[in-house]
Amino acid sequence: MENRDLLLSLLYKHTPSDQNELQMWRDTIQFIEQQPDCFERTLSIGHVTGSAWIVDTKAQKVLLMHHRKLDRWFQPGGHADGESDILKVALKEATEETGLTAVKIPRQAIFDVDVHLIPANPREVAHYHYDIRFLLEADATLPLVQNAESKQLAWIPYDQVAEYNASESIVRMLRKTETL
Repeated sequence: MENRDLLLSLLYKHTPSDQNELQMWRDTIQFIEQQPDCFERTLSIGHVTGSAWIVDTKAQKVLLMHHRKLDRWFQPGGHADGESDILKVALKEATEETGLTAVKIPRQAIFDVDVHLIPANPREVAHYHYDIRFLLEADATLPLVQNAESKQLAWIPYDQVAEYNASESIVRMLRKTETL
């Protein structure tokens, strides 16, 4: 199987929740189909990333991290660095960025698709992240261990998430969570 086929197969099965996600879903499919190196961070126009939307087992909270470089609250996630199994990337990022060792995958389907521009910085030009997000579940009583990428980790009650990050990207995932 060609390295993009697994992700494209998952994307074709995903149903976007609104017009905004639908456009990003289309853009992501087109990007992956046109870019054989889409999993490589060295692809300067953009690359595929994987994220974990981690909810607690009682379905009342979501785990967010205060990102050190961006100084904003987000879900754990990061670069594929050549790995084409994006669920594997999301799981790796979830464990590395939170310290959680027992994370469940309720379903091995894409939860959300988002495309966002990463501003230029001293090391790289402005580029896009084609972020593939998976729903994960964990026990909120387990200890969290932050790494160098975060300032803080916190389990946030659903009704307070927008106080931490009210971006459409985060709020869309929250809406999806509340309908599960």
